[in-house]
Amino acid sequence: MPSTSIWKSRYDPESEVLSVWFVASGKRYDYEGVPAEVYSEFRNAFAKGRFFNDRIRDRFRHRLIPDD
Repeated sequence: MPSTSIWKSRYDPESEVLSVWFVASGKRYDYEGVPAEVYSEFRNAFAKGRFFNDRIRDRFRHRLIPDD
């Protein structure tokens, strides 16, 4: 199901970095140290925004990626 809060995401399994783009701001944040299992659950979650808030947000170190 498409998310109303998350525009897109990308995951690098080698570095365990999850990149998330948000609908409201258009901003991208990178979340470090996200295990592949958590990313898989996130991708398969019916409510991606809720899963993100419950299992990723504030649990992994993150940083805002400046616009190109």
